[in-house]
Amino acid sequence: MEEAVRTVWQGAMTLGEGPVWDAAAQQLWFVDIKQHRVHRLDPATDAVESWPAPAQVGWVLPAEGGRMIAGLQTGLATFDPATGDFTPLAEVEPHLPGNRLNDATVDADGTIWFGSMDDGCELPTGRLHRFDGAAVTTTAIPAVPITNGPAFAPGGDTLYHVDTAGGVLHAVTIDADGEPGAMRDFVRIDPDHGNPDGAITDSAGNVWVGIWGGWCARCYAPDGSLLREVRFPCANVTKVALGGPDLRTAYATTAKADLTEAELAEQPLAGGVFMFEVEVPGLPVPVARLRS
Repeated sequence: MEEAVRTVWQGAMTLGEGPVWDAAAQQLWFVDIKQHRVHRLDPATDAVESWPAPAQVGWVLPAEGGRMIAGLQTGLATFDPATGDFTPLAEVEPHLPGNRLNDATVDADGTIWFGSMDDGCELPTGRLHRFDGAAVTTTAIPAVPITNGPAFAPGGDTLYHVDTAGGVLHAVTIDADGEPGAMRDFVRIDPDHGNPDGAITDSAGNVWVGIWGGWCARCYAPDGSLLREVRFPCANVTKVALGGPDLRTAYATTAKADLTEAELAEQPLAGGVFMFEVEVPGLPVPVARLRS
């Protein structure tokens, strides 16, 4: 398969993240965490619409009733694209002002699983939380400096949890009661090849992960073997989303953070959004539960 990626939007994002495909609207949502911006791409025109966020924003997800939920540094909030308003919904880690929210997914029941991280990327204060539409609970998964992923296998019995600083993707068994159980190493990334960033799964259970500092996104089979590596014209590839009418179009966010002036000059497309085609389709992202 042709490995070339196409530039969709030269957004020069400082920290592009959180791409998610809205199947109902056939649009891509993503964010720039450091510039406090929410973006929406219309693939029909390649036009991008943007909204300012009141704080660092790790992700936005479609929720029940046509609403959106955003993961801000200050906690969860509803987001109304029609007005641009953010309304506080739930505090997260108010005792850790140096933390922020970083990445998220939605399980089959509509529960949002999301992680936090040390904004300085050093202290092991990042935890994995859940929001069931009414309340936030913290999982027992051990804290790390930077959480990423999370992503569920198609059957929902395995959660992929990324320890970015540690260079490892963990596979966590989800017990019959829905709680995280045994955790094992799924894939370890050689630090010379970059660090694992956001992760998703496709309909065959393969795991796509962006590689920060690695100039690529990788796809791993459920047994951990490497299936595919897609190269990019910039180093910091943060996360992939599978979208399009048949869920076979991959969209990837990137970042220009941590690049020197010389590196930025060599990577003029850093911080843009890219696309490429895949053979195995993705999975529709469930709509997040939001109790009135």
